[in-house]
Amino acid sequence: MNILGFAGFNWDEGNARKNEKHGVSQGEIEQVFRNIPILLAPDPAHSLAEDRFAAWGVTDEGRHLAVVFTFRDGQALIRPISARPMNRKERKLYEKAT
Repeated sequence: MNILGFAGFNWDEGNARKNEKHGVSQGEIEQVFRNIPILLAPDPAHSLAEDRFAAWGVTDEGRHLAVVFTFRDGQALIRPISARPMNRKERKLYEKAT
């Protein structure tokens, strides 16, 4: 079960390769959206063709990740665009907020 009410994920093969470059697996990205706490925010600077969002959360192993994503299928599916480890500033903000 997840806290956001989405049905699942819509994966794009090209985006998966981007995430692997940062050493982030698809499974880890899915864990960020299923674990609490998670911080979400719109990403208007990168939302020219579609609404994009940013998420900050942790994997089951406690790895802190930042994920950019959009929704597909009427917001039922999350389509991850990129994922990477949180930088120092993001991690500090995440820890303060949670």
